[in-house]
Amino acid sequence: MKKLKRKIENADAVVIGAGAGLSASAGFTYSGKRFEENFADFYPYDTLEEYWAYWSRYILINRYCNAPKSVYNDLYSLLRDKNYFVLTTNVDHCFPKEDFDKHRLFYTQGDYGLCQLRGSLCTNGNQRPLHLYQCRHWRSIDGNRCFQINKNFTVLKPAPCIYCFVLV
Repeated sequence: MKKLKRKIENADAVVIGAGAGLSASAGFTYSGKRFEENFADFYPYDTLEEYWAYWSRYILINRYCNAPKSVYNDLYSLLRDKNYFVLTTNVDHCFPKEDFDKHRLFYTQGDYGLCQLRGSLCTNGNQRPLHLYQCRHWRSIDGNRCFQINKNFTVLKPAPCIYCFVLV
């Protein structure tokens, strides 16, 4: 690490290429204890409702919650005063959360925060689609029933929808 720090300090500019390994080193793992604690109640999912509730929680935890370890913060502290650019395949938004300049970032695979609902999914009475992680009320894919998920993204029993007026 000392050698890397010295190289960065002496560089005129730094280009970072970051993939899944960087986020994994920051604690974003998708198996084992972390997966069991956060997703075992959905996976394997039996219904489309459970599938979308799983993805809602997945995006909330893996994009909006901070990484368990300080890897991104540590990297930013090395680059803060340098001319840098980041090219990443990560969709977890860890770079901007640690104050990396958004004009110096290129996300080749997008950002989970840009996932939005459209089509047959309920919009909770809003005129425009919600971001996936915001949704608490869904219309089934076939459009014949609605269901709700609570703040922990647990699927509740289907109920009449006050927004789209679809009955169970």
